[in-house]
Amino acid sequence: MKLRLFVIVVMFFVVSIAPLHAAEKLVNENLLQSLPEGYKQGFSNRQGNRLIIEMVPEAESVESWTEMVTTLIFFGGVPQRTPQAFYTASGASWKKVCGNAESRLINQGTENGYPFAFWLQRCPLNPRTNQEEFTLFKAIQGNDSFYVVQKAWKVSPEKGDFVAWSQYFSRVMVCDSRIKGRACPSVK
Repeated sequence: MKLRLFVIVVMFFVVSIAPLHAAEKLVNENLLQSLPEGYKQGFSNRQGNRLIIEMVPEAESVESWTEMVTTLIFFGGVPQRTPQAFYTASGASWKKVCGNAESRLINQGTENGYPFAFWLQRCPLNPRTNQEEFTLFKAIQGNDSFYVVQKAWKVSPEKGDFVAWSQYFSRVMVCDSRIKGRACPSVK
């Protein structure tokens, strides 16, 4: 899976998703996330302390999609402050929509000094869409904000899809230029 480098930059509560040019330095806390090749941004909205960005394959729309990548940023954090608590709350919430929903924690720990959790949720038949749905999630607890990135399918993904998207999620991380050892990279 080839990726074009795009970075979601969170500085002083301003967020932009745009290519960075010629070795620019990122400052403060930032979510590093690439726009997958073949995807486009279909929707972005900030309400209060929450920003949502939805990306879909170029031939699809946010109104009619089979695959979607969603980024949520909660400025100042969320009541479920830890990634593990967010995983638990997400699974319970999904069970209310889809009684047979399953959640499986794949990995948890720290990356670049920040707590994270990575999990898979599956709904055998979503009553809202009458389709099977799979979603991979990665939640990261930053010092300034809480970040959730998810990849959803309304079609059954193949095993290779899980491998490729797991690699994608391994590159999604938070950095902070103010903290030694967690500095943000220079981006070309």
